[in-house]
Amino acid sequence: MRTSITTDVVVLGLGPGGGQVAEDLASAGVPVVGIDAGLVGGECPYWGCVPSKRMIRAASALAEARRVDGLAGTSTVTPDWAPVHAWIRDSATDDWDDRVAVERLEAKGGTFVRGRGRFDGPSTVVVTTPTGHEVVVTATRAVVVATGSVAAVPPVEGLAGTPYWTNHEFVESPDLPASLVVLGGGAIGCEITQAVARFGVTVTIVEYADRLLALEEPEAGALLAEVFAAEGIDVRTGVAAAKVEHTDGSGFAVTLSDGSVVHGERLLVATGRRVDLAALDAETLGVDAGARTFTVDDTLRVVGPDGPLDGVFAIGDCAGQGAFTHVAVHHARVVTASLLQPAEPLASNPVTAMPRVTFTDPEIGAVGLTAAQARERGLRVRTVSVPLASAATRGWIHGPGNEGLISVVESDGVLVGATSAGPTGGEVLGALSVAVQGRVPVAELRRMVWAYPTMHRGIEYVLSLLDATDVERA
Repeated sequence: MRTSITTDVVVLGLGPGGGQVAEDLASAGVPVVGIDAGLVGGECPYWGCVPSKRMIRAASALAEARRVDGLAGTSTVTPDWAPVHAWIRDSATDDWDDRVAVERLEAKGGTFVRGRGRFDGPSTVVVTTPTGHEVVVTATRAVVVATGSVAAVPPVEGLAGTPYWTNHEFVESPDLPASLVVLGGGAIGCEITQAVARFGVTVTIVEYADRLLALEEPEAGALLAEVFAAEGIDVRTGVAAAKVEHTDGSGFAVTLSDGSVVHGERLLVATGRRVDLAALDAETLGVDAGARTFTVDDTLRVVGPDGPLDGVFAIGDCAGQGAFTHVAVHHARVVTASLLQPAEPLASNPVTAMPRVTFTDPEIGAVGLTAAQARERGLRVRTVSVPLASAATRGWIHGPGNEGLISVVESDGVLVGATSAGPTGGEVLGALSVAVQGRVPVAELRRMVWAYPTMHRGIEYVLSLLDATDVERA
């Protein structure tokens, strides 16, 4: 059975970005149909940012309690995962029920269709509902693609068919295993590794690159590896999973590329995310359905072989400008402005000053280019990196738990990148993000008055060392 709907705008995917577009357009009186096969709200509120940060908040409380000894008296810590899971289940996710989100969209005038959508040309989306019914939705003005990404599972021998976890199964589990092997040392893998280790889980983290957080500055990954080792986490870098074996009684045995074997009751695959353009029948748009993401222009229109496609936008993960909630929401503003105020286009430019934070302890915030990326672009750079306890008096005072650093990448008198790691690394990043985005001259930053004693005052000290640093030629 097939039915048809005609509307002004179709939003395919209702995660943080797509949901924002649909709600904002509906509030403005634009007829809009939102489509999603999963939960409205997407990855972030149900399996990503929100539940994981509650886990990290709880784990950090345990770590702080353990620091009482030698700092302020004595303490006894007894971890309990039950209240963490209960908060995630009952408060954050409504037991993984999106009824509130659906009703919010509908109350603003939007129409929701639950099902898996695929393109049939630039203006038509065919939706297959959970009952097998097909709904053909035609847009007279625009289709906005915001379908996000899914966990990327590597083709490791023996992995398929085993009860491995992705972040979904991990977040939904009411219990923690006694031991866990984590494949992937990026942000997701590192955050989960440290959180569960602080609850008493024996964890081995395996990363193919030569360091944790391989996309960030090398000193950030090295710092985190030192902290992990001090907390009893087994860190394996420069190796990959070669073979996986599982038995109900013994759990997982993972043979690594160096021949060693690591064991865990559970196995978490956190080896990145992938966008599936083929599942969208993206070839009907005239684009390569095998590409990693869509190619977009400055207003986020999808670019085909003959240029941008009028009325077809891609935002969030599938636009290839950073798989972060804040990027998707930024994209939502750009597309909404394009549709509501076409005479005043808002350009999307989050790449040069992209902020990102890994919410480990220490938090590792970064913005803009790493030193290596700057050199690859042919920039002549100067770099300085200073341990937090040396850069800021507050960093020294804060110990124990004051591991961190502040590093900057300067080129032609402005910062093009920076890293802030420490107890409030993500918050200190704010000042550095403004400097990179606004191309504030380093000379002007030095004239600022930085409050004492704060963590962010360490930026002033790091900048003061730039003049003694030789310019590195690309």
